[in-house]
Amino acid sequence: MDLHVYFDSLGCDKNLVDSEKMLALLDKHRAVITDDPAAAEVIIVNTCAFILDAKQESIETVLELAEYKKNGKCRALIVTGCLAERYTDEIRDEIPEVDAVIGTTGYDSIWEAVVSTLNGKRVELCGNLNHLPAGITDRIAAKPGPYRYLKIAEGCNKHCTYCAIPSMRGPYRSVPMEELVTEAISLANAGAAELILVAQETTLYGVDLYGEKKLPELLKKLCRINGIEWIRLLYCYPEEITEELLRVMHDEPKICHYLDIPLQHGDDEILRRMGRKTDRSGLRDVIATIRRILPDVALRTTFISGFPGETVEQHNNSLEFVREMRFDRLGVFPYSEEEGTPAAAFSDTIDDEVRRQRADEIMRVSEEIIFQKNNELVGHDILVLVEGYLPEDECYVGRSYRDAPDIDGYVFFKSDAEWLTSDIVPVTVTKANGYDLIGEERSLS
Repeated sequence: MDLHVYFDSLGCDKNLVDSEKMLALLDKHRAVITDDPAAAEVIIVNTCAFILDAKQESIETVLELAEYKKNGKCRALIVTGCLAERYTDEIRDEIPEVDAVIGTTGYDSIWEAVVSTLNGKRVELCGNLNHLPAGITDRIAAKPGPYRYLKIAEGCNKHCTYCAIPSMRGPYRSVPMEELVTEAISLANAGAAELILVAQETTLYGVDLYGEKKLPELLKKLCRINGIEWIRLLYCYPEEITEELLRVMHDEPKICHYLDIPLQHGDDEILRRMGRKTDRSGLRDVIATIRRILPDVALRTTFISGFPGETVEQHNNSLEFVREMRFDRLGVFPYSEEEGTPAAAFSDTIDDEVRRQRADEIMRVSEEIIFQKNNELVGHDILVLVEGYLPEDECYVGRSYRDAPDIDGYVFFKSDAEWLTSDIVPVTVTKANGYDLIGEERSLS
């Protein structure tokens, strides 16, 4: 008899990779994945606990799905991921419907946990933050699309004062290069045209395994894989970006001239209190170097507003920095206290409403810059990776190299030709619409 499993993946793209590996392990044992929790004998929730909103979403999802344990076919409810790692005791004590709690490094034992729980045993696999699941290169896509994420490392050694990631994900551990290449080939064979490299920090890849940064070498190997057309880098810490990396990005045509660099603030004192390793002058220098070697680069960053002790002047310094640097993409988050972090003990907290107001102000300044840059693209030709067709609008939708999925904009274009998902189409931009671009297929005649 087939075992029906319902799987819910929450949180970031790195969590999504873990989910896809768990799905592959379940499939290996012939479990049937269902999208109906009422039909499932096993329910698995891969949770997030990065900030308060994510934590609340995870808790609410677990409680909602726990109802199927009381009033459905569900015989086992399994909670995995960051919430499980961080709040093992609370889940055990407060949500008795949960049969297994598996932390961030235990997902390679998901099938054994399923078997044990179905046999009436309670399972807890948490706390081993030095472990790195190895040899799992098969994955099942959790959602359709022409892109897939490749997680090249786990954990973080930076210990920024506001961040709880090291307590949930452990120290920095790089995945062996040969394992990543095997996994990337598998993703390409499954139809991925775009490979997006992720980790808590991608730029430090290889230091722990090989004694030096090996991201440039990894990129060269990935560029040789047939079927992969675009490679994109996320989560690049500014102090770890080297000219060698930028030269590889310049020389390898498959690598998108796009860098996601989480900077967090534009004031030196706040950066110091955050535990960041680069000051404002250093950030300017890094950005200048990037733009010198990659003149057409699209730079994305994230900022935090309302960090403890942030004065009006320091907030204005962030605004000024955003205006000066003219980032192509930007996200901003009101500061969220995370228990157990050094910043959570700071006494000079900022009112929640002020945090949100300051976030809105940074976003308005950024939007003006981004919209202006998009308007400057009108009349230019760009390449677009097709994601689908919108029959109600009679147009295709896709992304340029300037746009990462889910966080950036889209390109909508008309064409008389028939294009498939993953095709790359030359498009002439005819209009800018906020974060998005409108265009038409460029005629090659």
